[in-house]
Amino acid sequence: MTSEDKHPVVISMDGSEHADYAFHWYMDHLHKPNHYVILLHVPERHAYMVGPLGGTADVESIQLMMKEEEEKEKKFLETLAQKLKDGGIGGKVKSVAGKPGEVICSVADEEKALFIICGSRGKGTLRRTFLGSISDFVLHHSHIPVFICKHKDLHPHHVGSPSLKQKIMNSPLFRRKNKDSPKNSPKLLRKKTDSESTDN
Repeated sequence: MTSEDKHPVVISMDGSEHADYAFHWYMDHLHKPNHYVILLHVPERHAYMVGPLGGTADVESIQLMMKEEEEKEKKFLETLAQKLKDGGIGGKVKSVAGKPGEVICSVADEEKALFIICGSRGKGTLRRTFLGSISDFVLHHSHIPVFICKHKDLHPHHVGSPSLKQKIMNSPLFRRKNKDSPKNSPKLLRKKTDSESTDN
């Protein structure tokens, strides 16, 4: 098969269960032998990399943290390469620093990809309105089809990421302040939480 016969496909991989689900969904539903799969990783750049340096000890600490980040990223990229190898999939692993949404769209354009595959973290409507999301950005800025894979069992509620409302309601201060209020009994609070969680 010549390079002209290969059709690039970009799959965003960030190490989360959501990205893994998106990859497996692609393999089960869309993969074809002539696809050239590009597993794209956009590494995080934490605040300490651009923060002020306060002395020799701080420099050494930051260098150590940067080295640990680099080692972690290297292992993750090796894991992605092994994923392609184990599946007998033609393709490559690509790591590009930058804003994730912009990088995904840019790489897809550069590679002349057929489409983009993204996982979804399942943010509720309110959080999407204020914070946005990588998948939302890609969906609205990509010039090619985008598949956003969302699995109900990987909603943040199921993977141990409580919402801000749940954190507040479960905080000691909230419970202490409202423990004597009949309208805020545990039973009523539970009912309210269940009905409101349908928005997420």
